[in-house]
Amino acid sequence: MIDGTLVRLRALRPEDAQHHTRWRNDPHVVHWAAAGDPGFGPVTAEAVGLGFDTMLRLDPRESAVFTIENLTDGQVVGMADYRDLDPYAAVATLGVTIGERELWGKGHGTDALRLLVDHLFGAYPLHRLELDTWSGNERAVRAFTRLGFHEEGRRRSAVLVQGRRHDRVLFGLLREEWTRRA
Repeated sequence: MIDGTLVRLRALRPEDAQHHTRWRNDPHVVHWAAAGDPGFGPVTAEAVGLGFDTMLRLDPRESAVFTIENLTDGQVVGMADYRDLDPYAAVATLGVTIGERELWGKGHGTDALRLLVDHLFGAYPLHRLELDTWSGNERAVRAFTRLGFHEEGRRRSAVLVQGRRHDRVLFGLLREEWTRRA
């Protein structure tokens, strides 16, 4: 387990599938986490279960999914992941979702992302971490920027949310930028 100020990251467990199913069937979570992408939800428990079988067997040298727990009471509140870890280019892609709406905007996602960045820069000789969101998700943009990620580009009108076009916003963080902040 990796403890932070508000949350801890822990290994994914089979029983976490129930939380993922609930979040992926919550239209508000789907809206903010995946820009309303119907591939994210709604989804059946059986489909989540199939995906979980794969996630539980991920090789951490390439990718992993962590469960985010509230530090005060152990409540499962979200998930954080890294993927596409490329040891040659020394790059990985990150993601974080807080599925419990009552905790949105209270720093849990920022704390989880900080823990994930610390873990990856500490455990692997990575040079760069990257992530993205859609331009309408201002809460994510603020969290990424607060942690030192830099907006590096936009894919204009690449995301369709409720009939409106938004940009896909790309962020990056270099090891030396993170080390200077620590």
